[in-house]
Amino acid sequence: MTSPPAIVILGVGALDTARRVQALYHGAKVHGLQGRVSEADVAYAELGEHLRELYASGTPIVALCAAGIVIRCVAPLLSNKGAEPPVLAVAEDGSAVVPLLGGLSGVNVMAREIATALDVPPAITTSGELRFGACVLNPPEGYALASLDQGKRFVSDLLAGEATRIEGDAPWLDDVQLPRADDARRTIRVTPLAWSGATDELVIHPRSVVVVVDANVTGDALHERLLEAARAQGLAAPSLAVLLAPASRLGDPALREAADALQVALRFAADSDGASNAADMLRQTLRVPHAPFDAGTSIAFAAAHGPLDPATVGRARGKLSVIGLGPGDASLMAPAARAALTQATDILGYETYVKMAGPFRTDQRVHGTDNREEMQRARHAFELASAGRHVAMVSSGDPGVFAMAAAVLEALDEAQADAHYATWSAVELEIVPGVSAAFATAAQAGAPLGHDFCVLSLSDNLKPWDVIETRLRHAAEADLVMAFYNPISRARPWQLDKALDIVRDFRAPSTVVVLGRDIGRPGATLKTTTLAELKSGDVDMRTMVIVGSSATRAFRAAEDGREWVYTPRWYE
Repeated sequence: MTSPPAIVILGVGALDTARRVQALYHGAKVHGLQGRVSEADVAYAELGEHLRELYASGTPIVALCAAGIVIRCVAPLLSNKGAEPPVLAVAEDGSAVVPLLGGLSGVNVMAREIATALDVPPAITTSGELRFGACVLNPPEGYALASLDQGKRFVSDLLAGEATRIEGDAPWLDDVQLPRADDARRTIRVTPLAWSGATDELVIHPRSVVVVVDANVTGDALHERLLEAARAQGLAAPSLAVLLAPASRLGDPALREAADALQVALRFAADSDGASNAADMLRQTLRVPHAPFDAGTSIAFAAAHGPLDPATVGRARGKLSVIGLGPGDASLMAPAARAALTQATDILGYETYVKMAGPFRTDQRVHGTDNREEMQRARHAFELASAGRHVAMVSSGDPGVFAMAAAVLEALDEAQADAHYATWSAVELEIVPGVSAAFATAAQAGAPLGHDFCVLSLSDNLKPWDVIETRLRHAAEADLVMAFYNPISRARPWQLDKALDIVRDFRAPSTVVVLGRDIGRPGATLKTTTLAELKSGDVDMRTMVIVGSSATRAFRAAEDGREWVYTPRWYE
């Protein structure tokens, strides 16, 4: 299982069982139907569509409902048995655990884990697992089948009475009740060498091979050249685990593309001085017992004795992910931001936002700082990332809106003048968008940003107040909807009133104003008022203020009386 499962429930009656299942898997979320399960981690609107989205994304599914419902929901997507995620149905009261799909992706392992936690027997029906006690065609992480079709025929032969022998290192098969014989005609072969096509063997490849390239191996379609070189050595593509290159090529996109195409880790020789060719670099860098393959001076291979941990080969290219958590509700965090948090070795940010982003694994380092240390935080992030770590820089909302993305880029820009730039510029930098406070508040109110708008910070910590006043006048005169960040604080108690005085010179007293406090967080409040009625006492630092244009309207829905605010897409 490559990602934590989605635990999907339809009602509160299944919540206790769902939480027991959730405790088994770090990062797992309970998905609840909107309007029925307010305590769920993630809300969804319609079961069938939600299950299909999860299945299509490869997310393991534990659905606490009838097995037939799950089958009918995902049936239109069933095609490739070898690529489907685990899908299980679990009774709401925990009395039954039924693996439905994903026999080759560990569904029966999950079924046993969940059944043990719920103290019930799993309803496993797979013939091979019932006979042998494990799925031979689902080797553990670090191994791959040479051919699924051949594997099915091989297991069918064993079920029909054939015996087998094992060649190579396969410790997970020690406790599997396979019919064995030293002189068996059938062989389970664990090897990095390519399968010959023989029908009397099941070949399993350990991901144990390092391919190393020197500074001269460049150009397009690099992964094809590496595959060709591997084939020339008799090596199977699934046995490749690591692509190693000299540190001078840290930022080379061709290497990243090749590693992605080969589905291997990309690592770099920390110091290639003294290495005259690829084989020398490999000998200096690979820190586990291995067997070299002769492949010339520019490309070399070595096979470890078992599945290879990439951490034993050189070091990674550092990565800095600048992410936005959104307004606070976990369901509003972008999936890419959640993935960056999961993959990160280090998490940096203002202490409050770091706590919002958690919990974290024990192997992740957390660096919380004061909210006024943006530049020091950005430089610290680059120092960590340039040492090969994956750093997640945390902001609330969107990182590019009055947040850390600008500080990170400023730090990188300033570093061009000193020695830091060479290492910092080699860091893989990504900025992951998030739902800003302005957008979250606008969505709660309706669509006040439905036409031209601007976003202004009323804080004069980083710009003079007279600049703020000038921009306010221009925005108000232009009849733009305005969203105010940092509207007021204990150190700036007068500035909101001053800003409103400026706006009132251009806007009617009846202009609609939306106040959203802690939208997306516990205790959130939303209020609609007018420019005439708005007072600074209605606002604090955690309030988003949206001042409408002359066209912005507010009305109450006839059915439920809810007030909606919107700015039409046209102007009179």
